[in-house]
Amino acid sequence: MAAGKSKKVIYAAFTGNALIAVMKFTAASFTGSSAMLSEGIHSVVDCGNQLLLLFGMKRAGLPPDRHHPFGYGMELYFWTFVVAILIFAVGSGVSIYEGIERVLHPKPIERPEWNYGVLALSMVFEGVAWWIAYKEFNKSRNGMPFMKAIRHSKDPTIFTVLFEDTAAMLGLMVAFLGVLGAQLLDMPTLDGVASISIGIILALVAVLLAIESKGLLIGEGADPEILRRIEDMADSDRRIWRTNEILTMHLGPDDILMNASFDFIEGLTADEVESAISEFEVQIKNDYPSIRRVFIEAQSWKAHSADASREPGA
Repeated sequence: MAAGKSKKVIYAAFTGNALIAVMKFTAASFTGSSAMLSEGIHSVVDCGNQLLLLFGMKRAGLPPDRHHPFGYGMELYFWTFVVAILIFAVGSGVSIYEGIERVLHPKPIERPEWNYGVLALSMVFEGVAWWIAYKEFNKSRNGMPFMKAIRHSKDPTIFTVLFEDTAAMLGLMVAFLGVLGAQLLDMPTLDGVASISIGIILALVAVLLAIESKGLLIGEGADPEILRRIEDMADSDRRIWRTNEILTMHLGPDDILMNASFDFIEGLTADEVESAISEFEVQIKNDYPSIRRVFIEAQSWKAHSADASREPGA
């Protein structure tokens, strides 16, 4: 997905969260609602997360240098992992702590109409931001089931915002039920229970985001369909007798490193092998612009098998 579209999603989410945070803290100060305070903290954490994602995108766009010859693309994955930690430690931790405090020391909610008004406006703002993120994510999943598309996605900015906005929508519903229950049933502890529930929702989102970020940080390969097409391309080239190995790794959402080992037919001269490698590399880069670096090795399959057997864990 283009960086411009990713930024549009982040800017929309940041604007919505900043406005919502001000409203939630205002309502919390008037009503004393623990759930509303937790929601305000949640929105502030989300704003910080979006700034971190923008920073990560900026860092990821830096050109390669001597110390980082493959560029800085994976910084985006690192900052996404930091976002997951912040959601868990700050958003979830503070919400659960505040909720426990309110359960142990319940206080009646004053002027609850403030909460209802803010929650209604927040649902509108969050709904708009969620819809923008969902539309952009939906364009990239190509008919895949939702969770499968997230697992296959290599652009963490979109699904991070989508996760955050989904958690925000659920949190708003929980906060509404907590405030309503505390008022109608005259049970202020329900406000604290709602705050704890919001913290649990954030913790689950943080864990899911951390799992996805970890896979990208470790190094995920290109789409299997792309690999299959490249293998078919190699099989159709009469100069290549056998494909020993094709390895790929995402260095960024649109930056793939590819390393391939081919066994060429006997009788080719060194110049002919070099020409075949050069032509194959050009064809790959033309067909798949996201594959920016291609390293091709000419090696007999026997020698390749012997090298593989000496690798640790082989």
